[in-house]
Amino acid sequence: MISHALTIVVNELNSHLKDIYAMDTEIARPGNPSDGFDMSNNSSSRESVIFSVINIREEKTLKNQPNYLRDETTLKALYENPPVFLNFQILVMAPHANYSNGLLMISRVLRFFQYKNVFTQDNVQPASITSNAPTNDLDCLESFKLIFDLYSPSMEEINHLWGTLGGKQYPFVIYWMRMLDLKFSAPPQEGSLIQEVITDITHKY
Repeated sequence: MISHALTIVVNELNSHLKDIYAMDTEIARPGNPSDGFDMSNNSSSRESVIFSVINIREEKTLKNQPNYLRDETTLKALYENPPVFLNFQILVMAPHANYSNGLLMISRVLRFFQYKNVFTQDNVQPASITSNAPTNDLDCLESFKLIFDLYSPSMEEINHLWGTLGGKQYPFVIYWMRMLDLKFSAPPQEGSLIQEVITDITHKY
């Protein structure tokens, strides 16, 4: 599901770059920056905008939800664990051979997310959901609402980040992608509701 969420956003960005800037190639893609790039000039792997998950955090405010659902018609209770709501820090980097082109692409990314920072199944193109999607339906998102917020790291955080990734810094920006709810599709357990409580209190003398 994480892969599908990132793929949907990448597809939307590529569509935007084609429509607005007449770019004939899909320049944005998910990737791991620590894998390195072909450093030759105009390498296809380098002339890209890379989206990488660098941190995952649970949304604590939605953690305490009930693990059951009451059905007053059948007088049954359905028991299942609530979804896990997650926020992701997304590193967007442009390792272009030409530094100015890298800055240009980061500027276009910034303006794209300023224009559109909320992605749902209703406001993205159908092709963005299906293109490069996981082959197993259980790994795909059925409904979603992904919110992108710009994150401004401190100089210390930047130093640690690029030191971890290999020490070579490229034009980049970081976003929080909120909120992806992960839930395994399984039949819930069923139980009966408590309909009456009988108390029998006796006093001993």
